[in-house]
Amino acid sequence: MRYRELAPGLTVSEVGFGNWTVTTGWWGDYTRREAIDLHQAAFDAGITFFDTSNAYAEGGAEEVLGEALGPVRDQVVIATKFGYDLDATEGRRGHQERPHRTDLDSVRADLEASLRRLGTDRIDLYQLHNPRFAHLTDDALWELLDERRRAGDIRAIGIALGPKIGWREEGLHGMRTRDLQALQLIHNLLEQDPGRDLLAGARETGTRAIVRVPHSSGLLEGNLTEDTVFPAGDHRRHRPRSWLLEGVAKVRRLRFLEQGRTLGQAALQWLLADEAVATTLPNVYDRDQLQELAAAPDCPPLSDEELAAVADLYERNFDVTPLADQQTKIGDAQDAQQTRGEAQTSR
Repeated sequence: MRYRELAPGLTVSEVGFGNWTVTTGWWGDYTRREAIDLHQAAFDAGITFFDTSNAYAEGGAEEVLGEALGPVRDQVVIATKFGYDLDATEGRRGHQERPHRTDLDSVRADLEASLRRLGTDRIDLYQLHNPRFAHLTDDALWELLDERRRAGDIRAIGIALGPKIGWREEGLHGMRTRDLQALQLIHNLLEQDPGRDLLAGARETGTRAIVRVPHSSGLLEGNLTEDTVFPAGDHRRHRPRSWLLEGVAKVRRLRFLEQGRTLGQAALQWLLADEAVATTLPNVYDRDQLQELAAAPDCPPLSDEELAAVADLYERNFDVTPLADQQTKIGDAQDAQQTRGEAQTSR
């Protein structure tokens, strides 16, 4: 493992651990013991940066992280997020975004609750979760955050962009107008915009970047095929089938990167070639994958020729023609296929 500076006094591993994978049910079901064990295995593998949110499992993810890492608290950097109304459940379905709640009393209460669930006296990086412009221009909110930073409850302040890829203007505005130490964004080999502009903004302002979804929701792990079946509850079942078909075709064009490294490791090395990136947050499902991805920083870095080849492929859409007529959701297509199979079996 290798390490970089995230903020003054905060050094983090180049590969981090985002615990939404093992706490939200979006990537499979994990028992509390399984989730705790994977956190601890990540630390044993050299990972020192752990990212969560008070919105993941309604605070349950913070509790898991706190229990898993309590014994090594002073050896890790903990980031969490705030800004959503955790009590707003009426009318909300599935993975639909919650409404925000950022009045000062709520933010104070959220911070105290996160400290309690994490079992710590300070949060190393406190991130406003998926902010809109109204949040970024709220002077009172940022004055409160700076006050709590001076008091020592928070060591660094950042914003985490999302939930969908985008948010170029919000990210640039936040970095240019607020004293941010970190910006969390979606960026990967297959989805480079608006990440390229955001990373340029990070270099301009001295903001450090945290990259999540570095494997494009699993495509760049190199294991998906056109016939991949996602289990019930997996959020990728809600994507258009064209996402899977086009993505698998694009990945074939990137196999040349598997020289002394796996494709999953190459995807992380591509990100780490940018000096603005402090750390990455791959989705980690099990110990085997953890060991593979934690070893990525020690694999051969991408050469200038490989980086140039990737840039050229991206500009040509990897020579893949968009499938505009393949908008059926993956889950619907898989369910229909299963129904047809059952009907044939019953004949």
